Amino acid sequence: MSTTISTRFLNPGPMVDGDLTVRLRDCLPGNAFTGRASAYRFDLVGTQTQACMGSIDLRLGDDDYLRLYAGQVGYNVDAPFRGHHFAARSVRILLPLARLHGLNPLWITCNPDNFASRRTCELAGGELEEIVDVPPTVLLYHRGERQKCRYRISL
Repeated sequence: MSTTISTRFLNPGPMVDGDLTVRLRDCLPGNAFTGRASAYRFDLVGTQTQACMGSIDLRLGDDDYLRLYAGQVGYNVDAPFRGHHFAARSVRILLPLARLHGLNPLWITCNPDNFASRRTCELAGGELEEIVDVPPTVLLYHRGERQKCRYRISL
């Protein structure tokens, strides 16, 4: 089932969780020709140190590619900052913004052998829906990705 997603970018306001600030870096318009969804790109920043610790994207789409394979959220925490649950905390910080855009449920995907990312999905409130095979027609397949865990967060 497809839902209507608002692609008008909003001002997310301050997004802070103690020592973590999620700071807006870019608003990326979608591209119908390439199939890329509109997206927010945020930096994960140390509240006190102002060190950039990673990034998180919120993709404003609701198609099979995002729901099944790429996810509506993508995150990365730089190696020196791992182990503090910054990715899971960032996902939770973005939930109100996702809700404002009509993303319900919110889908996050990861590779089955990426146990840290799977734990992040669970800590963020995601429930494992299923593990799906990536078909050869999907770009991720050509990068060597053969399966995706699909985590659902109900908003």
